[in-house]
Amino acid sequence: MVELSCFYSLSSPWSYLGGPKLQDIVRRHRARLVLKPFDFQEVVPKTGGVPIRTRPQPRRDYHAVELARWSDYLGLPLTVTPRYYPMQNPAPNWNKHAGWTVIAAQQAGLDAFPLSHAILRALWAEERDISDAGVRRAIADENGYDGAALVAAEQSEPVQAEYRRYGEEAERLGVFGSPTIVLDRELFWGQDRLDFVDRALAKRQASAKR
Repeated sequence: MVELSCFYSLSSPWSYLGGPKLQDIVRRHRARLVLKPFDFQEVVPKTGGVPIRTRPQPRRDYHAVELARWSDYLGLPLTVTPRYYPMQNPAPNWNKHAGWTVIAAQQAGLDAFPLSHAILRALWAEERDISDAGVRRAIADENGYDGAALVAAEQSEPVQAEYRRYGEEAERLGVFGSPTIVLDRELFWGQDRLDFVDRALAKRQASAKR
């Protein structure tokens, strides 16, 4: 089974917007998707990425326009300036906990994608505070997971070690944006590159049949 790695942040609106299409691609090609949340703020300044909070205002304004366009185009609800996305002076680790929750689910052998997408939707469409452990627990419960168990596992060494490994791998590969899909060490950055992921998987399958 071909494996796709998805490097992303649980605060990325583009990961939210691209989620349903990515899941459709994975299902159609029967690929294995490995979600790899990583420390975006730590890694991307080293690899050439520019976090939104550090961009000049015209870039930030255009970012908002693009979010609204894609939300309308894809038919996915999105609040361009969500209440719980801190644009200034974010609390340390505010968006890391949700990534740890996803890793905990994955380490438990569960399909973590529905949980991941639900957390992203909660932030970007439902005005929920994903930095709050109670909110993460509720989101997990609502989607059929054991929320208490996942939240309890967030600080465990296996989860923390995996999170560090994903960050190191992202830096080694040169990941500079979220989401970035990796197939056979080839990078596809952004939810608007998912068509190319689809094509790459189709070509791979066609070659395997020859």
